[in-house]
Amino acid sequence: MSALILELKQGESMILNGAVIRFKTRTRLELNTQARFLFGKQILPEEEAITPAQKIYYAVQQAYIGDDATRPEALVTARALIAAQRDAAGPTLRGHLEHLLSILADNAGFEALKLARQLIRDEAAIP
Repeated sequence: MSALILELKQGESMILNGAVIRFKTRTRLELNTQARFLFGKQILPEEEAITPAQKIYYAVQQAYIGDDATRPEALVTARALIAAQRDAAGPTLRGHLEHLLSILADNAGFEALKLARQLIRDEAAIP
C-alpha cells in the first residue's frame, strides 16, 4: 500500500478513526496504513443536517468515521433513513437509494459518502 499524503490548512479539522483533530498550523500529513478519515468540507456537523439527504449523509458519515461504539447504531440509522426516503421516492431516486443501501451492505463507507453527497446536490437542485 502506498502512502496517502494530505495537506491541511491552519484551522481545518479532520476526523481520523473517530477522533476529531484540528490543525493549528498548515500541516502535511502522511498516512501509511489504512484509516477511516474525513476532512474539511467532507465533514457535515450534526446541526447542519436538516434536509432528508443531509440527514442520510450525516448518518452514513457517523457509520464511516464514528468510534467503535457509535458506528453500528449509526449504520442502523442510515439504513432506516435511506429506506424511508426510498419508499417515498420516484423511480430514479429510488434506484440511487437502493445503490446506496447496497454499498453500505458491502461496508464501503467512503463510496457511500460520495453517493450521499450526490444526493445532497440532487436535492438542492429540486425547485
